[in-house]
Amino acid sequence: MTTNEFRLPDPGEGLVEAEIVTWRVAVGDVVKTNDILVEIETAKSLVELPSPYAGTVTALLVEEGQMVDVGAPIVAISDGAVGADEPVPSPAVALGTDHVATVPDAGASGGAPERVANLVGYGPRSTESRRRPRKDAAPAAPVETPAAPAAAAAAVPAAPVAPAAPPAPAAAVPAQAPVTGNSLPAEPMAPADQDAPFLGRGPAVLAKPPVRKLAQDRGVDLTTLTGSGPGGVITREDVDRASRPEPAPVTAPAPAAAPVPVVRAAPPAAPVRQADPDRETRVPIKGVRKATADAMVRSAFTAPHVTEWVTCDVTATMDLVERLRERREFRGVKISPLLVVAKAVCVALSRVPQLNAYWDEAAQEIATLHYVNLGIAAATPRGLVVPNLKGADAMTLLEMAQAILALIGTAREGRTSPSDMAGGTFTITNVGTFGVDAGTPIVNPGEAGILCIGQIARRPWVVGSGREERIEPRWVTTLAVSFDHRLVDGEQGSVFLSTVAQILTDPGLGLLF
Repeated sequence: MTTNEFRLPDPGEGLVEAEIVTWRVAVGDVVKTNDILVEIETAKSLVELPSPYAGTVTALLVEEGQMVDVGAPIVAISDGAVGADEPVPSPAVALGTDHVATVPDAGASGGAPERVANLVGYGPRSTESRRRPRKDAAPAAPVETPAAPAAAAAAVPAAPVAPAAPPAPAAAVPAQAPVTGNSLPAEPMAPADQDAPFLGRGPAVLAKPPVRKLAQDRGVDLTTLTGSGPGGVITREDVDRASRPEPAPVTAPAPAAAPVPVVRAAPPAAPVRQADPDRETRVPIKGVRKATADAMVRSAFTAPHVTEWVTCDVTATMDLVERLRERREFRGVKISPLLVVAKAVCVALSRVPQLNAYWDEAAQEIATLHYVNLGIAAATPRGLVVPNLKGADAMTLLEMAQAILALIGTAREGRTSPSDMAGGTFTITNVGTFGVDAGTPIVNPGEAGILCIGQIARRPWVVGSGREERIEPRWVTTLAVSFDHRLVDGEQGSVFLSTVAQILTDPGLGLLF
């Protein structure tokens, strides 16, 4: 009977830790390959982890609510309860990767390799993945295998191969690369190549998303850095040091009389607030809250923000929403004013593309995008998340309504994937759902602007002109746009906001832009 330890795999994007949220199994449960074992929370989303083994759960090594580093064991599974017809995955399958194990055919000397499912659900890959070696592990000794028949040369042996007899000590032989199951030795891996690329983004490095964004803003190549954090994790301090310019040599002037030092009194230390368990509740800063806080601080102190407001009559938009709800093609689809606002934003961005751009610090360029990935901020029990509609500018009104409904529903369930939150170009946030009139939103890092929608309420409004001027109750809202003043001037921000307001006041004007 063999006991296999399931170690926490890399959940993607180079994240180095995750929280155990909910165990889906208990000690004594019998599981099959790909049964869901546990639900974890990263800084971006909730992820379900399937089992790479079939057998009986013998121990849960981590409690719910505990933070775990990638690579740490979290559950033990014994193969003692596996049935005769239940294949047991090879222990050589690396966790968090998509390796190929070869199952020899009983009737032939070799067979086609059978692909073992990967753990995180990103789908099978045709390229070979390699496992990241532990920092404190000694390098494995080279293993030599005897010559194999040509029919089985490409197969990976399921059992360890006994090493050949060592060479005579008199002949000094240089060290060779380890030999795999084929006849050619494997190429040695450079440190930057020891991880398979994630979604085609190149070699993974150990750095949290905020550190990656800081490195991108400052033009620092993370693959050239050596992390000073635990386990080689790259920290903000590492990026700061790499982004500082080398000081130019300064010729020391002739020595002068030393100035009289001025002794200044040290400022008083800030008072330390003592925790009072009986009068306060404390929650660890982690997950989505930690990622959001870091992103907002970086945005507020990196991009110079400007915010503008406009209050407009959106009675015509409310009428349009009611007509859409009555149409047959929109039955079963939740329609709200947010749909019309999203469409108006896409139209306004086509008129003012400066708000659909980003600041490339490394290249010292402003990149204007020819597509719109429209972020929709959603309040969830886990905190604020901003998934985005890919290619929103090319969607019909019905397609956009269905996409918004699916996006918000997935976000509130905590199932938003990292790819759904990556690559946003402009964001909409709606504080009106909480009965708030307006707000000053903070721009999402990597974007140029964000639109805030206040509540839509009945208010007295002046309509008509001249002798026809009168006061009527109308549907009114306040819009606020914040933008990065490095990319967007006041004129461009004003034209964008005015365009959105005009379309919401008279949706037919959207045909003119």
